[in-house]
Amino acid sequence: MFKKSLTRREALKSSLAAGSLAAIGLPLASCGRNEPDTGTPADGLAPAETGAVSVNDLAKQIRGDLLTPDSPSYDTMRKVWNGMIDRYPLAIARCRDVDDVVACVTFAHGNGIPATVRGGGHNVAGKAVRDDALIIDLSEINAINVDAPAKRAMAGGGARWASFDAATLQHDLYTTGGTVSATGIGGLTLGGGLGWLMRKHGLTCDNLVGAQVVTADGNVLTANASDNPDLYWALRGGGGNFGIVTQFEFALHDVAPLIGGIAMYPRVMLRDLFDFYRDFVVDAPDEIETQCGALLGPPGSPLEGEVAGFVAVCHAGPVEAGEALINRLKEFGPPTMDFIGPTTYGAQQTMFDAGMVVTSRNYWRSSFVTELSDDMLDLMVTRADEMPRPGSLLLVEHMGGAIARVGQNETAFANRGANFNVSILSSWMDPADDERNIAWTRATGDELKSFSEGGAYVNYMADEDAANVRAAYEANFDRLVEVKRQYDPDNFFNANQNIRP
Repeated sequence: MFKKSLTRREALKSSLAAGSLAAIGLPLASCGRNEPDTGTPADGLAPAETGAVSVNDLAKQIRGDLLTPDSPSYDTMRKVWNGMIDRYPLAIARCRDVDDVVACVTFAHGNGIPATVRGGGHNVAGKAVRDDALIIDLSEINAINVDAPAKRAMAGGGARWASFDAATLQHDLYTTGGTVSATGIGGLTLGGGLGWLMRKHGLTCDNLVGAQVVTADGNVLTANASDNPDLYWALRGGGGNFGIVTQFEFALHDVAPLIGGIAMYPRVMLRDLFDFYRDFVVDAPDEIETQCGALLGPPGSPLEGEVAGFVAVCHAGPVEAGEALINRLKEFGPPTMDFIGPTTYGAQQTMFDAGMVVTSRNYWRSSFVTELSDDMLDLMVTRADEMPRPGSLLLVEHMGGAIARVGQNETAFANRGANFNVSILSSWMDPADDERNIAWTRATGDELKSFSEGGAYVNYMADEDAANVRAAYEANFDRLVEVKRQYDPDNFFNANQNIRP
């Protein structure tokens, strides 16, 4: 996560000019199996039989562009959403189709070159970029095709939710798709997929009905309920461990009238707000998704710079029922800022976009919990008062509903019994604030974890160790290992919340 000097880039340039990957100082026999982010060797691939190889050989095998450190757009394309990630890949392959992806996987795997995969580039841990690795970039594989009569949509592996929503809403259809429109479809889906519609229509992965997958051996497979069902099971929550999904097929649902938005309250009301929220969600119907937490009031607002409580809501269903619920929600007390009312799904999906600034520095933690205990809520209030300025967020997302009606072992996403996801999402701009923000986030996350019965949302993981990754999958972990052994026995796809074979 720390910035490297330009000597790394110059070394890459020199090695590429010399035509040999061996010149950058990585033994080809082992560089394909470094653990994510650490560079620690894992159980290795067989030594490459080709000897020294030039990455420029790959450029001749793909239709898309291959960017190297001397390419004009290299610096732009090596960046991801999280500004803390400042890494120097060996090259970036901008794939145009599934054949390009196959060529990249075959080239990298066959020559012992480490590889990462970038869909939307929105993963907080920056797994899409690694020093001295090949980025297999899917951003140009982004077509969205909607079959409205069948209520299905096909989406390229590099598409983002803004494009997906725009395409499906033309037909008055949608599916669960996160809470920030810039998020990539691939990462969100493979990690589970929390979103505004999850209590009514399930997680994003619950709406995945099929996928086209490039596996580590370069094969292109179809994964669905009848074809490679074990792979299909693992893709629904198991992350990018099993291959590169170049196309997703989703089930769609009829758009319902929406009431949504956010209301904010002063610090003095925060603890009472948490109590009210805890009671409100007890009998909340599936049609309503709510979030509650603490943040700093936005610039130019009456709460600017102050700790504030908030409730965010999305009701998708009959208008009268929604209005009754919202009126009940507002009975707590008049908010200082009230932006809740009739809206569209497109507006709801972009409501938090302004807070997810590209190049902002981010560090997150999360835990699944079954109840909001008094002790946990007291801790959240205390930690809110210590919140680093200016962009941190304590967040409670209500789960249950359709999520809980899927069996614990029906998909790789295992945390079906959790009622809430509790997260600490820290965001800032100045590198000088790194240590303070990371320390606060870690300490708060560790304390909140003590109220969890296990598990965490893998899409919110920053740098957790293997034990925490294992815990995130609970009883499904051993089965995931078996699927990993079948489809990626060499752990070629390891730039993720890794499940080692």
